[in-house]
Order: sequence, then C-alpha cells, then structure tokens
Amino acid sequence: MRTAGFVAAALRQIGSVVTHETDGRAGYERLHGNAFDAAVVDVMLPSMNGLEIVRAWRAEGAEIPVVILSARSSADEKIAGLEAGADDYLGKPFSVAELVARLQTILRRVNRLGESVLRAGPLEMNLVTHTVFRNGTPVELQPLEYKLLEYLMRNRGRVVTRATIMESVWHYSFDPATNVVETRMSRLREKIDTDPKNRLIRTIRGFGYVLT
Repeated sequence: MRTAGFVAAALRQIGSVVTHETDGRAGYERLHGNAFDAAVVDVMLPSMNGLEIVRAWRAEGAEIPVVILSARSSADEKIAGLEAGADDYLGKPFSVAELVARLQTILRRVNRLGESVLRAGPLEMNLVTHTVFRNGTPVELQPLEYKLLEYLMRNRGRVVTRATIMESVWHYSFDPATNVVETRMSRLREKIDTDPKNRLIRTIRGFGYVLT
C-alpha cells in the first residue's frame, strides 16, 4: 500500500495521470475499456498475482508495457517475470527514481515506432503486433525469445556479447557462471534457423553473437 503511494506520487510529479488498485483482479479488469500508456504490477497481490495478470493480458493480445515489482529478485524469478510478458522487472527494495527512469525508457522505445517493422534477411518482426515471420511463415516465440530476437535484429550485423544481452534483455547483471543466454539462444535458433544453408545467428567464439 505504502509502496504504491510512493510510486503514484513520483509519477504524478512528472505529469503522469495515475490510477492504482490494491487488488489483483480489480487491476486486471481495469485495463479493459481504458487506455493506459504503461502498467506497474506488484507480484504479491490478493485474488490474482502479478504474473497471472501479465500472462492474462498478453494472452488477450494487450500490448501495454509492464514493469513488475517483486521482493523476489533472483535470476530465476526475474526470468519468470519476463517470460510471462513483462518488459522489465525490478526487485525490492528499489529506488522510485530508478523505476520512473525505467518506465520512461520503455515508453520512449514504444513511442519510437516510426519503425514498426524490423527486417533481417528472411526475418520480419512487427513491433506493433509482436509477430515474427520467416519467408512469410509465422514463427511462434515466447515473450523472452521475442525480446532476444528484437535485440539481435536492432543490432543486426554487430557482434553483441553475452554480458550486453543479459543486461539489455534480462535487465540483469552478467554472471559468468550462468548459461541462460546460451540456452535461450539455442531455443531461438531452433525456431528461426530452420534452413541449414542459411543460418542467421552466428556464434563468434570468445566474443558473442551476431545476426547476419
């Protein structure tokens, strides 16, 4: 309750119009019939938790940017939140100023949609409908796979390191002991690199990956 009040006050200070609910089901239902620029969702909510809310919104096709707040800030918890469809995940305790900055970054990215379609060779990504095609054939991606591919497509032709991928896609400091990037990259390759004669994602040993 107090956290919501602090966040609402900070957002109002920068000119935002803020609505908030303390019940998960009420927050989920408020989205319908109302136009919001973004949502900040706590995981621990009565009647419907934050992850359930985000999954339900995404299943219905809602494109609203979402930042999840949670006292659980391990890598696995953060990955679960991003896979549910959140755009960012902030662990408690957190700086309200940082939350506001992250929201503004997400909104700038969303509002930059003069470029609504990304293309790289046979790949086409629609940033409005969140759909991906290879040679005109739809490719079904999980939310985190979509974000990873978007990052690669925005940096096509450039080598990106595991560290920058972790920080940009997972919003998590790089841990040399984790293989989460390799695991997710392998799954993404299984879905988009279906033509062995035209591999799109290349591994640059000792450096990272490049989408050619």
